[in-house]
Amino acid sequence: MARPSTFSDDLPAAGEQDARLLARDTPGDNAAPVSVSEISAMLKRTVEDRFGHVRLRGELSGVKRAASGHLYCCLKDDKAVIDAVMWRAGAARLGFQPADGIEVVATGKLTTYAGRSKYQIVVDSMEIAGEGALLALLERLKEKLEGEGLFQATRKRPLPFLPQVIGVVTSPTGSVIRDILHRLEDRFACHVLVWPVMVQGRGAAEQIAAAINGFSDLAPGGSVPRPEVVIVARGGGSIEDLWAFNEEVAVRAIAASSIPVISAVGHETDTTLADYAADLRAPTPTAAAEMAVPVRQEMRLALDTLALRKRRGIARPVALARERLAGWAERLASPERLVAPHGQRLDDLGDRLRRALAAQAGRAGVALAEMRGRLRPTILSQRIRQESRAFAGTGRLRANPAMLQQRHVAAAERVATIGSLLRQLGPYAPLDRGYVLVEAGGKAVQRRAAAAKEALLTLRFADGTLEVTQSTRSTAPDRPRSPRKPAPEQKTLF
Repeated sequence: MARPSTFSDDLPAAGEQDARLLARDTPGDNAAPVSVSEISAMLKRTVEDRFGHVRLRGELSGVKRAASGHLYCCLKDDKAVIDAVMWRAGAARLGFQPADGIEVVATGKLTTYAGRSKYQIVVDSMEIAGEGALLALLERLKEKLEGEGLFQATRKRPLPFLPQVIGVVTSPTGSVIRDILHRLEDRFACHVLVWPVMVQGRGAAEQIAAAINGFSDLAPGGSVPRPEVVIVARGGGSIEDLWAFNEEVAVRAIAASSIPVISAVGHETDTTLADYAADLRAPTPTAAAEMAVPVRQEMRLALDTLALRKRRGIARPVALARERLAGWAERLASPERLVAPHGQRLDDLGDRLRRALAAQAGRAGVALAEMRGRLRPTILSQRIRQESRAFAGTGRLRANPAMLQQRHVAAAERVATIGSLLRQLGPYAPLDRGYVLVEAGGKAVQRRAAAAKEALLTLRFADGTLEVTQSTRSTAPDRPRSPRKPAPEQKTLF
């Protein structure tokens, strides 16, 4: 490399040199002046050749992403700081979200930036510097999301008792999905929708978030059934293996899901931010399947127990009522004991009635015997003669022809009225209206049973009679008879 020109011993003195206004070449000097760009290029080549590949450990500071996708930041420790830049392609491959305060190990090459006379590192890859740094990043992200209320217990939703459709977000090739399907089949078979995703590595968190959002976006009653509960599952592993479930994009998708979510990530001792955001945390994927559905046999046993309790509840009041009825029946008197006093009183009344009738008949006989003497024909004849003489002797009564005529007219009217009633009420009056009088042996027959016993019946019509023998009669069954109308009340004429 050419050495910059220097002043030789034969140069003018200092005062003489300062007095010069124009630069001039010194005799014997073969190094021409270089430009700033040239020296910057020289420095750039020197740094890049000497530090072509380095790994730096430091804390991120001033992290920002440009609109072009490039990542700009600084790496610092307690004594120094160096600028860093990561081009868009490398930044897209990062397995975590860079943020201030994260301790990382950056791999790349040193170079200079002539525009600002600075040296910097162009980062090809970047990882978190150890598990301690990863846990610190996890704690900071947890505090941030918890401050936004994503982990509050009031946001937790209860799971449906018996879901008909269950969505599972996991890898389709691992043992996790087989364990879940086997456990669901053993407990209570239902429809399972599996959304296959990567569960670790670059891009896994975005796939998990997209699967959860996809289940939430399914319309109820569509061609693809909408799950009633979603299980986000993965097997055990290190904190680095489970990091996709600590990514902010996946945690926010779980918290924003419109479907209740069960987090079943890792083993029982593993905890991720997805567990805090989910509605329910399961220690293992198998336990998540057990939480999602009940046991069919246990449900049947519970239903049988409830049915038995229902039957007992229905039968118990009946049994108690029967017991009370039996107790009341024992305290009640028997029907014979209740009727016996009334029967005895009836016997007494019957005996008293017979004695009273006999006594009354005896008294009536005595009175009749006493009256018999006064009712002899000779006494009656004598009484008539006495009354006749008394009537004739008074001379005060005289026969009045007008009175006798009036009484005769009144008697004739009464006789005519009685004759009219006799014709209307007589047995032959209905014959003119189409009725028939049934006679047997000169007497009227009123009942069918009595007519059936007679060998010869006479049917009397308005214009004559007709005799009917037993062989010509109809054996038709009795027809219901309409109730008789009450006979018209007869007025007393006398």
